[in-house]
Amino acid sequence: MSNNSIKVRTNGPLLCTGEIELYAADGTLLEKSDDLVLCRCGHSQNKPFCDGSHRTVAFEDSGEFQDAKSEPIAGEGALKITVRTNGMLVAQGPMSLLCADGGVGGTRNKAALCRCGHSANKPFCDLSHKAQAFTD
Repeated sequence: MSNNSIKVRTNGPLLCTGEIELYAADGTLLEKSDDLVLCRCGHSQNKPFCDGSHRTVAFEDSGEFQDAKSEPIAGEGALKITVRTNGMLVAQGPMSLLCADGGVGGTRNKAALCRCGHSANKPFCDLSHKAQAFTD
């Protein structure tokens, strides 16, 4: 298991802990922290950060998943998350993906995560943001 983790909250945001670096699509560092809460319902007024909008829009997702593409962790270091314009979150670096109950859903070195709220494969992106005309 990695020191970096992304926990998927039931009906809520992504809780990112460890050595986390958040970047804009143009490469600008937005935040460096050991604890970030990122929107995955698509309705935050402070994207990519969660502002609690998932409660008012009745976002629903169990937060339970099994990662079919889980892989061994390669190395150590920061988890770099890039916010794609009108699209997904791309996480690169060693990470454990945790289910809402705290169980490990998988480990990865790269993942595309949904932030529009419409993916049929949550927490992973399935490109639904394109069909939904998601904007940030």
